[in-house]
Amino acid sequence: MQQWARFAILGAMFVTAYLLILAWQQDYGHKANVETPPAVVAQAGNNSADLPTQQTNTAATDIPQSNVTPAAAANTAPSVTHQLISVKTDKYNVWIDPKGGDIVRLELLTHDKSKDSDQPFVMLQNDKHVYIAQSGLIGTNGPDQSPQGRPLYEVAKTAYDLADAKSVNNKDGKAQQVLEVPMVYKTADGVEIIKTFSFTQGDFPIAVNYRIVNRSNANWQGQMFGQLKRDSAEDPGKSDQGIFTLGTYLGGAWGTQDEHYNKLKFTNFNEDKLNQQTKGGWVAIVQHYFVSAWVPDASYTAHLESRNTGDYHIIGFRSPLVNVPAGKQYDIGATLYSGPKIQSELKDLAAGLNQTVDYGWLWPIAKLLFAGLQFFHNIVGNWGWSIILLTILVKLILWPLSAKSYRSMAKMRVIAPEMQRMKEEFGEDRMRFSQEMMALYKREQVNPLSGCLPLLLQMPIFLALYWVLMESVELRHAPWILWIQDLSAMDPWFILPLLMGATMFIQQMLNPQPADPMQAKVFRLMPIIFTVFMLFFPAGLVLYWIVNNSITILQQWFINKSAEKERAAKVSN
Repeated sequence: MQQWARFAILGAMFVTAYLLILAWQQDYGHKANVETPPAVVAQAGNNSADLPTQQTNTAATDIPQSNVTPAAAANTAPSVTHQLISVKTDKYNVWIDPKGGDIVRLELLTHDKSKDSDQPFVMLQNDKHVYIAQSGLIGTNGPDQSPQGRPLYEVAKTAYDLADAKSVNNKDGKAQQVLEVPMVYKTADGVEIIKTFSFTQGDFPIAVNYRIVNRSNANWQGQMFGQLKRDSAEDPGKSDQGIFTLGTYLGGAWGTQDEHYNKLKFTNFNEDKLNQQTKGGWVAIVQHYFVSAWVPDASYTAHLESRNTGDYHIIGFRSPLVNVPAGKQYDIGATLYSGPKIQSELKDLAAGLNQTVDYGWLWPIAKLLFAGLQFFHNIVGNWGWSIILLTILVKLILWPLSAKSYRSMAKMRVIAPEMQRMKEEFGEDRMRFSQEMMALYKREQVNPLSGCLPLLLQMPIFLALYWVLMESVELRHAPWILWIQDLSAMDPWFILPLLMGATMFIQQMLNPQPADPMQAKVFRLMPIIFTVFMLFFPAGLVLYWIVNNSITILQQWFINKSAEKERAAKVSN
């Protein structure tokens, strides 16, 4: 039985390591891409990739296809150069192309490109790498489906700053600055379309609204669309861990009121294409730590869709058909989120959008761990110390169960000399030795399998914390002390893994040693094997393991001393 317990512990440890290693993929390092600033001037004119056609299934176009024939354009944008519109807020720098009104570049001012760079993280761009947020109006009178090309909006100025915006009171009664960037397109027959981007101080979501003012003599018909267009470039948010690099999900995602969170790989945008009607839904492109999402207004039923066009992956939505009678006006809009995966903000934006912080199948445990980390971080203001305090809390919660297991292991350690004597006496008679050993276990009230319990309890917590460290953008580039300047990356000096190996060795010495020589050699190698594994794991995860081992060493030492005293008192009596 003792040998089976040993093999169970060994197997559990290898399963833990194997599950973790599966989450990593080998890499030979990334060359830093030099970010180029957005083009100040863009060329207006027909972009065939953006032009819609009447064919809904075979069109090689970026713009979603309306099932109605577009009317002839009453006003055609001239082929002239135009300047991008720049917007600066406390959260990001944004550049908007007035031709079509797409966001063609977005830089996150609150997140660095890397831990060694003071450059902002580039979320959206349209140069060497294409990843943009598009929106427009299609349909019978929609200018974005005009054969002459997408509309060229007129703007009052080409540079906006949130610092110059007016202040308004939010729902909590607090004053916030709100910056509106209006863009106007007029047709020859009297229809005025005002596309407005609204930016709010302290918020990542961007409100996009269309006001159709119909001063013509006929009804205006069209649909709003919003979509994300991306090429197949690798994930720029992926953490560089040296020899091993985290393999996180990069692809599409969507949600409805009934199905809150669904993944859709880029390669499946056509084969298993998204085709859903919903109120209160969303579509997104997910990457490591960051997400871009369109959230249609919940007042209308949106059609969620996906497709691959050439080398690009597109996921988006269409509104229902909008009818604006002559002499009337109509407003329709949606919200764009492009930034870090902050769970509290995403949860308030749309149901299920916060699940883009993907903790895997252990998400219930991971969410509890993250809540604990946030609680301690609010107190100490450092994620490293928060991990230490969380580890102590977890050990206290599991103390009653682990103490019972460690007490049984301590008894196993105390009776080890007796078992060795029995092995020497009955070594050739395996059946007799097993009978005597079982009798000894029963007499001493020892359960050899109880030694598996501490590891089985720790394994899901360890795996869940791994995903918390890797998926929570709050811990991205989070420093602890001295040389540990990024808890989500490996220890650059390998000090923490070596300390982990030392604590694991000490803990192993406090456990009962295997009677089988070969088994004993394998167990002596375990600290070395796990030290090698931990060399390339996040420093925060190794820190958790060190603290957990250290507390376990103290707990086992006291229990072992207590068991030895009890055994001595029993023998003397």
